[in-house]
Amino acid sequence: MKNPWTTISKKEVYDNPWIKVEEHQVITPTNKQGIYGKVSFKNLAIGILPLDENEYTWLVGQYRYTLDEYTWEIPMGGGPADQTSLESAQRELKEETGLLANEWTEILKIHTSNSVTDEVGYVYMARDLTQGETEFDDTEDLKIRHLPFKEAYEMVLNGQITDAISMAAILKTSILLKK
Repeated sequence: MKNPWTTISKKEVYDNPWIKVEEHQVITPTNKQGIYGKVSFKNLAIGILPLDENEYTWLVGQYRYTLDEYTWEIPMGGGPADQTSLESAQRELKEETGLLANEWTEILKIHTSNSVTDEVGYVYMARDLTQGETEFDDTEDLKIRHLPFKEAYEMVLNGQITDAISMAAILKTSILLKK
């Protein structure tokens, strides 16, 4: 489909090692002048749903500064441009849970908030797992839960898990497990 938007100009208004924010002067699809703010992430969003032979998974709990609340999520992080999404997923799983996986399946490509950002995320299911040591980042104070996948699914349904990537990964995995 042809893009109905016309970009008149773009201006960078903020830049740091993780994001860039631009203000665009535009003509909207209804032919009106307007502005559009765009947030570009400098890393891919990476999520991993580890699943063992007994259909148990791992969740990561942490205090999220931007939300000012504690959350439970699947292991996740940023994927630098010099790594493939799979390499980033393997690194993140090891860092946050200590797990190594022999089997990796990409289960999702997701746009996290396509109204204001061009961020793309990739989610992998990791299986055939071996437990090792975690390697938390300096900024991480994580709690790890090993629980039945069904319980993680219930946490999505009852609102205990609200992270969009985690919710999408858990809901899709529940469908894949029923096949």
